[in-house]
Amino acid sequence: MQKINPHIWFETTAKEAADFYVSVFPESSITSDSTISDTPSGDARVIGLNIFGTDFQFLNAGPFYDRNPSFSYMVSFKTPEEADAVWEKLLPDAFVMMPYGEYPFSKKYGWLKDKFGVSWQIMIDGGVPVQRVTPSLLFVGNVCGRAEEAMNYWCSVFKDAAPMRGHISRYAAGQAPDKEGTLNYARFQIGGQEFVCMDSAHEHKFAFNEMQSFVINCKDQAELDYFAGKLSTVPEAEQCGWVKDQFGVSWQIVPEAFGEIMASANPEQKKKVVAAFLHMKRFDIEALKKAAQ
Repeated sequence: MQKINPHIWFETTAKEAADFYVSVFPESSITSDSTISDTPSGDARVIGLNIFGTDFQFLNAGPFYDRNPSFSYMVSFKTPEEADAVWEKLLPDAFVMMPYGEYPFSKKYGWLKDKFGVSWQIMIDGGVPVQRVTPSLLFVGNVCGRAEEAMNYWCSVFKDAAPMRGHISRYAAGQAPDKEGTLNYARFQIGGQEFVCMDSAHEHKFAFNEMQSFVINCKDQAELDYFAGKLSTVPEAEQCGWVKDQFGVSWQIVPEAFGEIMASANPEQKKKVVAAFLHMKRFDIEALKKAAQ
């Protein structure tokens, strides 16, 4: 099981979006599709999918905030032809933030927000071996300049974690409004997976929110409690395993056993499990098992 799954919240179009991405990206498929009934948002549909080698989770849970480019997904291809094809499929009804073309860092690159409000950075890898789909976090507004602090903190929390040598670039003098020395690009590993973080001091009218988050799959209660203790800094944000860290990034700290419990439960048992976890701030694995029994 992938340790950390990117999670995207949709109003009602999670399945439509999942079908679209499976048609756009090579080697992609829907891996699960289930519904959690009787939540505050009604029936919440949860879809698992693998996009070009990375496991995602999509959720239908009604309107909340907007999906915005503070989270994007950097997709690296080996050939220009592969990148061209995916860009063209994502382009209809999209908002282009950086036109597709040649840049100093890539002979083919473009950044857009697609018709579902999800942001993608499409590029060719130039022969550099990197993860094919990499979540990228843009630090703007009141967290601008804290990308390196966040990277180092997350690397201290997770195992198999470190900044990646040769993948860190800083703003130089004269690149105002960005401050010299802050990160214009950094790639790092946590949980054995690659992530990117960047600072931008330009004016952006968005920020991190709960519409895009990360699910941490925990093997037991001790691991669940560990991550909750390390990542939760906003007590009022704690609900049903959700926490928010000091940088405004949301995490869902979930026991691997939850999927097993729900998969083996009958409809009445599922209702009892859902009723139990809706009252939890942090997941209690034994309480979930008792509810199912």
